[in-house]
Amino acid sequence: MSSEIHASPASSPSQRPIIIVAAGTVLALLYFGREVLVPVALALFLSLLMAPWIRLYRRIGLGHTGSVMVTVLALVVIVSGLTTVIGSQMVHMARSLPQYEATIHAKVQTLRAMTLGRMEAMQGEVGKVISQAEVHDTYPPLAASSAPPYLVAPAANTNNLTTEAHAPTTPMAVVTRILSTAWIPLQTAGIVLVVLIFVLLEHESLRDRFIRLAGGTDLRATTAAINDAGERLSRFFVSTFSVNVGVGVAIWLGLVLIGVPNAPLWGVLTAALRFVPYVGVWLVAVLAAVFAAAVVPGWTLLLMTLALYAVVEVVVSQVVEPLLYGHTTGLSPLAVVVAAIFWSSLWGPVGLIMSTPLTLCLVVAGRHVKALDLLSILLGDAPALTMPQRLYQRALSGDSEEIIAEARTFLKRKSFAAYCDLVLLPAMQLARIDLARSAITREQQMGVRSAIVAVIEALGSEGRKWSRWHRRTSVLDDASIGRRLRQHREDVSGRWQGPLEVAPESVVLCIGLGSMADELATEILTRILRDLHIDARHLSIEDLAAFAAEPHPELTPNAVSMLYIVSADPAREKAGDDLAHDMRKRFPGACIVAVLLPELLAPREEPVAIKADVNEVVGSFEAAAQQAIARFPTDAAKP
Repeated sequence: MSSEIHASPASSPSQRPIIIVAAGTVLALLYFGREVLVPVALALFLSLLMAPWIRLYRRIGLGHTGSVMVTVLALVVIVSGLTTVIGSQMVHMARSLPQYEATIHAKVQTLRAMTLGRMEAMQGEVGKVISQAEVHDTYPPLAASSAPPYLVAPAANTNNLTTEAHAPTTPMAVVTRILSTAWIPLQTAGIVLVVLIFVLLEHESLRDRFIRLAGGTDLRATTAAINDAGERLSRFFVSTFSVNVGVGVAIWLGLVLIGVPNAPLWGVLTAALRFVPYVGVWLVAVLAAVFAAAVVPGWTLLLMTLALYAVVEVVVSQVVEPLLYGHTTGLSPLAVVVAAIFWSSLWGPVGLIMSTPLTLCLVVAGRHVKALDLLSILLGDAPALTMPQRLYQRALSGDSEEIIAEARTFLKRKSFAAYCDLVLLPAMQLARIDLARSAITREQQMGVRSAIVAVIEALGSEGRKWSRWHRRTSVLDDASIGRRLRQHREDVSGRWQGPLEVAPESVVLCIGLGSMADELATEILTRILRDLHIDARHLSIEDLAAFAAEPHPELTPNAVSMLYIVSADPAREKAGDDLAHDMRKRFPGACIVAVLLPELLAPREEPVAIKADVNEVVGSFEAAAQQAIARFPTDAAKP
């Protein structure tokens, strides 16, 4: 059963206007209803942050209600303390700014001389070239008596401004102004606190209601989606909150050590604004550096401040975060940036801070709801195409270099045999399907075949032996690229791909059943085995007949130890029975392995029975390589 919530099928063209209207309606509700939605969203996300602490308190026996109250009380105390610290530090910084006026003025004059001063000097040099008459015509000098009236401020207005500036203020007016300024933040905080308490108290009930509303009868899939979203967001919030607090403390201590005043303020702002993706921490870094430049003469303190932020951020982003929760949250970097712009335009600064978790909710929903799958594809960090699809798409575009680069990245983790099983063969089957439907042109077919040849020759150690002249010979003129690839090796190693005088039981023969797919699969298997330092040779049935008809006095008796019969076409597998019987008569002591490669896009439903003349039947290149490794462990272990 699918793990997705069954939704309506893909929309037809007649439904697209309805979808556009619905999307516009949702956006309008998000924008015009932000006064209600923002506190609710904040409360829901804070509940995810508080959930681990509530579970911890419940384990020690406080009960559900007690755990909620203790957690909310701790949150109120922490937020109030941070607000007090920020407020007091800002007041202290505002009072101390006048004593830094001389330093600020000197720094501004220095910067002006380095920037605007040089531009003005350059402008003066250019002005000497311009005719003085043209300058006077374009910008006529203004006489003192002919100054425009709007440059002279009325005396009455000046007196009014002076009177207003020095008007006495009563204590009640001051209190009223403070309350009017702080009323909106206090109102939002109060709503968030109330909603948070009820969300935490009715957490289980709200989850059940949402499952009933979204899932209908498919409770299993909906529960999986809700749990996935809850676990992802809770882990994201707890990990990010812990890291940001650590960064804030590190900046606080670092600024204290280098001598920047108001270090607690910058530490708290760093921890808070680091929730803003990419730019938040550097915004605080620039502000702190500018303040450091105003404190003392010279530029040393500014450079030390910037260096502190750079070192802390690099260590945290490249070392600490990957160890805690990896480099990514499940969103692509572009999606994070676009989400920040989108949510900040809808909900302002709060939307900017919540942009990542809100977008993560949409991605998780897209992974479980078919109707929202577009969001998961556009915003998620998972590849939009599988590796076989990417190989096939890039082969159609003729981009073999990118295919080889991705293949080498794959080979750092897995073997060449695994790459052929998981990527190359499925991509070839995609090409075969399109070719059977006449969905690709001859030029595209040539591009696919050329890319396959380039990948096979570039990846294995065998491919690095051939000269550029051999690589430039056309592999497209021959109907079988498997035979052409084998011909490249024969041009260097001889017709029999190596000497005939070898150690007994040291040669492995790979024989295809004759089709183009069989020949290519056999050549791939031969190269896989040769990469393992096993003397594998690709021969056709005709080659065996010609070899038997010619005298070879230098041939070592009993040289063949293993023999692979390769079939990449399930319809031709029965033809391998007669070949296996003939090979058993010719090589009675050899281990015969049948490599029956299934259609990976349509997996084999029934296992293939082992025939009497075959020792083993395998269904992949990797399994075939393991058979050879087991028989030649020393050779396969060579560097």
